[in-house]
Amino acid sequence: MRLILPNMVTLLALCSGLTAVRMAFEGRWEFAIGAVLVAAVLDALDGRVARMLKGTSRFGAELDSLADFVNFGVTPALMLYLWILKEAGSFGWIAALLFAISAALRLARFNVALDDPDKPAWAVKFFTGVPAPAGALVVLMPLYWEFLGVLPHWPEFAPAVAIYVIGVAFLLISRLPTFSGKQVGQRIRRDFVLPLFVVAVLIVGLTVSYPFRMLAIGTLAYIIAIPIAWRSHRKLVLADKSLGLDDDGDCDDTDLDHLSDRDKHDAG
Repeated sequence: MRLILPNMVTLLALCSGLTAVRMAFEGRWEFAIGAVLVAAVLDALDGRVARMLKGTSRFGAELDSLADFVNFGVTPALMLYLWILKEAGSFGWIAALLFAISAALRLARFNVALDDPDKPAWAVKFFTGVPAPAGALVVLMPLYWEFLGVLPHWPEFAPAVAIYVIGVAFLLISRLPTFSGKQVGQRIRRDFVLPLFVVAVLIVGLTVSYPFRMLAIGTLAYIIAIPIAWRSHRKLVLADKSLGLDDDGDCDDTDLDHLSDRDKHDAG
């Protein structure tokens, strides 16, 4: 059971992501966005459930990556193409492809980074690039603005949306450090427990009552947090003398001085 339950959560997230595709084909955009949001919440839970039950496995990690690619790479790309990118013709389809491919590359790089034994302890506070679930919610921001009445659904806006999608795709595969929420909730002072419960209930209530406002605000807050994360990461790198000139916190994976001659040739 401890091995099955986390994978069941992952499969539920995959079902939610695929349901979002169906909702998009039917033009039920509110339900499509809601399904992607549910998939993101379930994705955040499956890893925590696996660690709580001590049910982590290589199979579960691979299943999670495949589900993330579908939920946060393929699904948002198809949604945006069906919504407005198709009005931009081939350029719109290229933008959708770039986003989906970037999500796949981002997930592959993340899986490889897990095996790095030289990563400093503080690096767990950061992701390299925007993680796939956050990227999916960020790339759908034009949809939020349309439902809020800020962005009209004009075909002339399709090229601009395509450029925005390409920009988010590059954030996925970039080396920009972004805050990781993996340690959130692991250590909470006892006197903060009840206030945090109240805040959590408030956020859930506001999201259910005003979903597009909350998604738009959350997306903007996340984008604003990226340069803050970069500054925080930079300070930690400079304070950690073991990294030397390596400014990405990945240690030996980018320091050619530590590679063999054959590896230097492959890296160069």
